[in-house]
Amino acid sequence: MSDHTTRILYNGNSFTARNDLPDIVRQMAVSQSITIEHELISAGGASLRRHFNAGATDKIRSAAWDFVVLQEQSTLPVKNRKRFHENVREYVSAAADTGAKIALYMTWARKAEPENQALLTEAYNEIGKELEAIVVPAGVAWELMLAKHTEPVLHDSDGSHPTLAGSYLAGCTFMLALFGVSPVVVALDGLTDADQQLLIHFAEVACQ
Repeated sequence: MSDHTTRILYNGNSFTARNDLPDIVRQMAVSQSITIEHELISAGGASLRRHFNAGATDKIRSAAWDFVVLQEQSTLPVKNRKRFHENVREYVSAAADTGAKIALYMTWARKAEPENQALLTEAYNEIGKELEAIVVPAGVAWELMLAKHTEPVLHDSDGSHPTLAGSYLAGCTFMLALFGVSPVVVALDGLTDADQQLLIHFAEVACQ
């Protein structure tokens, strides 16, 4: 691999911050000889519009990023797809100014509302296609895994946020979508090598 350091700016909320997803991705990348530096703009329950109004695009323009990751409030793409798409478009010019690629972090349906995954998937893929942005299909990987297995558990006890396994599965899809490399097992307390191998499988299927 080259000596290039990949710089990633994550914009999201607890679905990104929980279990330190950016650092899980960084650890996976290290094992693949990819160096990542990252920053996270996060606030509980925040939408992309809230971050935009708070100056997120100024942060994007303040440095040279390789990827700008956008994670919308988890239910907004279901409730108001038009608003979600408008929110994403707000970031396009800032990302273009710094030469960054936009990566859309597709999240997952709540445990009690699995039927919403199809709506989330459509909403993310639609705006991704329009903007020629990268779509990180974490929600699809979750859906595939949940259809086949009950363990490791992906949803936390609130039925919404990710467990460590859920965040790891999302991280696997980041490695595939951003770098085109298969994820690897890393040292994570509470997640066995066998669990990780199972999750890697579903990430690879989702990203095919």
